[in-house]
Amino acid sequence: MSAITPPLSRRLDGLQSSAIRDLLKLTARAEIISLAGGLPDAQLMPRDRIAVAADAALSDRSVLQYTESPGWGPLREVLATRESARMGRTLSVDEVFVTHGSQQALSLLAEVLLDPGALVIVEDPAYVGALQVFRAAGARIVAVPLDAEGMRVDVLRELLAQGERPAFVHTVSNFHNPGGVTMSPQRRVELAELATAHGFWVIEDDPYGELWFDRPSPAPVATHSPNVIRLSSASKILAPSLRVGWMVAPTQVCRAVELLKQGADLCGSALTQQIAATLLADTDWLAAHVDSVRQVYGQRARALVNAVRTTFGDRITTSDAAGGMFVWADFTDGTDTQALLPHALDAGVAYVPGAAFAVSTDYTHSMRLCFTTSDTPVLEEAVARLAKAHAAIG
Repeated sequence: MSAITPPLSRRLDGLQSSAIRDLLKLTARAEIISLAGGLPDAQLMPRDRIAVAADAALSDRSVLQYTESPGWGPLREVLATRESARMGRTLSVDEVFVTHGSQQALSLLAEVLLDPGALVIVEDPAYVGALQVFRAAGARIVAVPLDAEGMRVDVLRELLAQGERPAFVHTVSNFHNPGGVTMSPQRRVELAELATAHGFWVIEDDPYGELWFDRPSPAPVATHSPNVIRLSSASKILAPSLRVGWMVAPTQVCRAVELLKQGADLCGSALTQQIAATLLADTDWLAAHVDSVRQVYGQRARALVNAVRTTFGDRITTSDAAGGMFVWADFTDGTDTQALLPHALDAGVAYVPGAAFAVSTDYTHSMRLCFTTSDTPVLEEAVARLAKAHAAIG
């Protein structure tokens, strides 16, 4: 008698693995210079300072125990202080919720805020991790385009005028992944006003806001409306392995997320949350550390943009390197970046084709480039290899 294989959930229908994660498997070879991954530079992570904080935390055996589902209390207090300074108002600890990276916050919020078929509005191109979450939740996804000032809020306004009623709008407001742009202060105000007037949530996803190079990021969208849920993370300024993200939201949203987190993983790690709290509370040390990361990333970003513009001239346009981790590039000569990729890999360089981030526009001629993990000479060599691959198909 043959075995009958039990089925899997229908929510998996239509879901695909992240094209970026799949590409990372191909770029693990030492001879490949990867501009594909969205990884912070491990050499800039404060390993020794983390070790000291870990040793201090382990002096108290309570950090080996379960902690509260919303997060270790002292960490939430530190985060409330930090976010209050960013938002210009005093936050209570009850408005701060710690998650296993900000990606978990997206996943839990999708469960809290979405019914199957609910409308979610995203930016196009879009953050792949958000698309995976929203598709798994069965949402109907509609995209609005980006330009140099971030989300086209005028297009959102037109959708609302046509009768669309989103459950929420998702935006990566600072140094967009993958678009590299930052939403202007005026559009932040306009987006917040629309959320208040039409009664939808905004999820302001902000893992890169502290990685500015020339001038600080604008005030958060959450400054302008109570309907904005703000997400951030220690992954880009400290270390991803801490898995410490956080959400700032009205208390009723935090309580709803708490119920779901209890069913997902009970709680986060009291150990890594205490380490994060120690480092985030040491404001003088943290300011110097983040400033050093900004300086290195800024040099690398400018080197990459300069190499691309010098090498390709008007055949490529790129976003400006103002902060974050990514540059978005568009070929103007009709180059198909998906077709170019195998030749680029043969030449020893990798990037992410724009199609990986597409929602309603195919981005056939676009690509995302990450500058964080290579010094200037390596980035220049990567662009030279990309030019060699481009010439091979020309």
